[in-house]
Amino acid sequence: MDLELKTKKIIQQQIHKCGYKTDGDVCELYLGRRGLQDVCDLSRFRLLKYLWLNHNKISTVNFLGSNFRLTELYLNSNELCDITGSLKHLSSLQTLMLHDNHLTDLKRTVKELRGMTDLRVLNLFHNPLGQDPCYRRTVIHHLPPVQLLDREYVTQKEREEAFQLFNPHRTAVIHSLGFGRRTDSVVGSRLAAGRGSTGHRSHRYRVLPSNTNSNDGFTLDDKVLLRGYHRSIMQFTLFDWNKSPVSKLLRSEENPKDAPQLITVTFR
Repeated sequence: MDLELKTKKIIQQQIHKCGYKTDGDVCELYLGRRGLQDVCDLSRFRLLKYLWLNHNKISTVNFLGSNFRLTELYLNSNELCDITGSLKHLSSLQTLMLHDNHLTDLKRTVKELRGMTDLRVLNLFHNPLGQDPCYRRTVIHHLPPVQLLDREYVTQKEREEAFQLFNPHRTAVIHSLGFGRRTDSVVGSRLAAGRGSTGHRSHRYRVLPSNTNSNDGFTLDDKVLLRGYHRSIMQFTLFDWNKSPVSKLLRSEENPKDAPQLITVTFR
């Protein structure tokens, strides 16, 4: 109870200092560096957009239940071990600082933030989860809106590497379809292994036949991509009218003319 009263007192001081007259006027609160271990419910500040809680001793975030307008949240340098179920409803967040905490589970942390479609700036460094060898690529893949991660801009090359890491089969299919190139297709090798082939394995992409059944070793995503491959064929037919004789010449000449040929070009 004493901790809650302390927090309320600090908040009232900040409100008075900023000149806010009602709770509905409060759009930002600075509560950083106050030694706070817990924070009282902030739902009464419906228009709150900027909140600083950095450099405290906060271990749980259970006080932002109705602050849907938050766009910037600073929770860095606290004692957070898990944020599951505490931030995912804040879909308007654009800046989120969570560095210098004790977050350990990368998958759970990323899952909590996946619904934040406006999130552009994210800091997660100096957390145990950062020791994961695929840490940065995991965050980039699952949180595509993020443009600045741990004070470094996300590059297009990093996005491509993250896609290849988490979508190896699709990457293999895409490479095999690109301009008819040859590749060591993961899908093709899987099909060969499923048929028990032991000899030389071809590196050309193996096209899925139209009558393939559900027990051929292909996943649903593979079949969808392969079906698109079949439908991606473009065919052009050319006819040279300059070589086609007019009716007058056909009647005047003794030898009959051969039928003009059609030239068909197929692109994949």
